[in-house]
Amino acid sequence: MPRRWPIRVPDVSFVIGANAVVIVLIWISHGGLDSLRGLTAQMIAAGQLTALLGTYAALVGLVLMSRSPWLDQLFGTDRLVYWHRWVGFATVWLLVAHTFFTTAGFAGTDGSSVVDEFSNLLTSYPYVLMATVGLVLFIAVAVTSVRYARRRLSYETWYGIHLYAYLAIALAFAHEFVIGSDFVGDTLAQVYWIALYLVVVGLIVAFRIGQPILLNLRHRFRVENVVQEAPGFVSIYISGRRLDTLPVRAGQSFQWRFLAGGGWWRPHPFSLSAAPNGKWLRITAKASGDDSDAFADLKVGTRVFAEGPYGAFTGDRIRSRKVLLVAGGIGITPLRALLEEFPSRRGGVTLLYPRASARCRCPLSRRATRQQGRPGPPRRGIDPQARARSPRSRHLRVRPRSDDRQRQGHTSDTGRATEKDPCRTLRVLTATAARVVPGACRVAAWRRWWVRSSAWPCC
Repeated sequence: MPRRWPIRVPDVSFVIGANAVVIVLIWISHGGLDSLRGLTAQMIAAGQLTALLGTYAALVGLVLMSRSPWLDQLFGTDRLVYWHRWVGFATVWLLVAHTFFTTAGFAGTDGSSVVDEFSNLLTSYPYVLMATVGLVLFIAVAVTSVRYARRRLSYETWYGIHLYAYLAIALAFAHEFVIGSDFVGDTLAQVYWIALYLVVVGLIVAFRIGQPILLNLRHRFRVENVVQEAPGFVSIYISGRRLDTLPVRAGQSFQWRFLAGGGWWRPHPFSLSAAPNGKWLRITAKASGDDSDAFADLKVGTRVFAEGPYGAFTGDRIRSRKVLLVAGGIGITPLRALLEEFPSRRGGVTLLYPRASARCRCPLSRRATRQQGRPGPPRRGIDPQARARSPRSRHLRVRPRSDDRQRQGHTSDTGRATEKDPCRTLRVLTATAARVVPGACRVAAWRRWWVRSSAWPCC
C-alpha cells in the first residue's frame, strides 16, 4: 500500500500564504509604499510587485507538478493539474503586467514613448533580453494550454511545448537577481529567494528524476503482452520484478515511457485498468495520439520506464456504504480496476456508463457493467480471441462479450424490454442521483420540465 504522510491541507496553505506575505513585506521594507507618489512612480511600484508575485507563482506552479507524494496524497493529481493550470495563467498575466507597468513607468520618467523605452530596456539593461525571451516562451505555453488550442493539439505536441516553461524560468533567473530592486544590496532577500529556488529544484530532482530511477531499477518493467481488445483499443500487460512490493492501488495512474521508437522520451499518463495482483499491471489505451496509435505494434520484451503511482482516486477515500461511479468512453479504465477492489455486496456499488458514448465505448466497460448487481468479487476477463496469444491467460477467467441483441433494442436476459430511448441516459442519471444524492428530487423535476418544454433531444 502507498505510504501515508502526516501532512494536512492547512499546512500546505499556510506555507504558500506565509511565503507570499514575506515577499510583500520584503518589498515594503525596501520602500515600496514610500514611492507611491505620482502616476509614474505608482506604475513602477506595480511593475515591481507584479514581478515578485509572478515569479513566486511560477515557482508554486512547479511545486504543484513536482510529483511530490505529500501533495499527491492530499489533493490527487487531477486537482494538482487543475490548480497548476490556473496558477500558470496567473503567472503569465502577472509577468505581462510587470512588463507593461515597468515600461510605461520608465517611459513617463524619461519623457519618451513606450516603444522607444521598451527598445532601450532591451538593448541597455543587462539580461532584459533574456527575460523577454522567457516571457515569450511563457505566453506560448499559456496559449497552447487554452482549451480551444488544447483540443486541437496532440498530447505529445502539447507536452513538448510545455517543457519550455523550465527554460523560461531559467532565463528570467539572472534578470531577477542582477537588476531586481529587491535584491541589489540586500543579502537577506537574495538568500531567501535562492532558498526558494533550491527547494523547488530539489523537489523536482527528487520526485521527477530520482524516485522514478529508483523505482525502475527495483522493478525492471517490461511489456509482457499486447492484446487488441477492439478496433482502436489496446491493452498492454506489463511485468516486472517484485511487483507484489509495488506501493500502488486500483484507481492510480503512472506516467509510462515505452523505450522503443522515436517517442521514448514522452511520458503517457494512463491509469491501471486492472487491480494490481503482484504478477502484472495492465493499462488500456485508445488510439488518439501520435504515440498511442502505435501501441498495438509494441513488441513483447520492450523496456518500460514508469513514474508513479499518482492519484488519490482510490478505495480508501470511501466514507459511505454506497458508492456511485460515473464514466464515459475510455474513462472506464480506472473504475474497472476499482470494481475489483471494492467489497462484494449487492447494491453497494452503482456504475453509470451512458449509452450516448457508445461510439467511443471501451470494451472493458462490457465486463464492468455485467458485474453490477452480482454477489462476489468481480472477475477479470479478456477478449476470448486473444486468450491463445496471452501469456497470462492461465491467470484470467475468460468471459464472453455482451449479447449484440441487447445493444440493438431487443429483450434482455431479465425479460425487460431495452427499447431505444433518446432520453434514457438523462433519466438513468437523474433516477440514480435521486437514490444517492440527498435532495435530488429537484433535479428529477427539472428533467421532466426540460423534456416537456424543449424541442432539442435530451441526450
